[in-house]
Amino acid sequence: MRTVVLLLISNIFMTFAWYGHLKHNNTALWKAILVSWGIAFFEYCFQVPANRLGYQEGINGFQLKMIQEVITLVVFSVFAILYLKEQFRWNYLVAFAFLIGAIYFVFKK
Repeated sequence: MRTVVLLLISNIFMTFAWYGHLKHNNTALWKAILVSWGIAFFEYCFQVPANRLGYQEGINGFQLKMIQEVITLVVFSVFAILYLKEQFRWNYLVAFAFLIGAIYFVFKK
């Protein structure tokens, strides 16, 4: 559970680092890059311990990646709706259902 919480925090930082600048088109690109790198530092401060901890607790690399991808898409969906004011469409929900299926098979013994 600690791994998931740390990955969630990491992905919040990552989402703002990668996509937060999209609402600030008037900002110089070099400034957007520097701010994004600054935010990404904090992403890594949570992501690296999350993956190490998860791996030490028996979650393999494939499982860690799948967990991270699902968290990323959930965090991004909230971000896109609330911050970017984009509409959530039905086909995104279908894609998420397939990802949940992928998680099931990744953890199946």
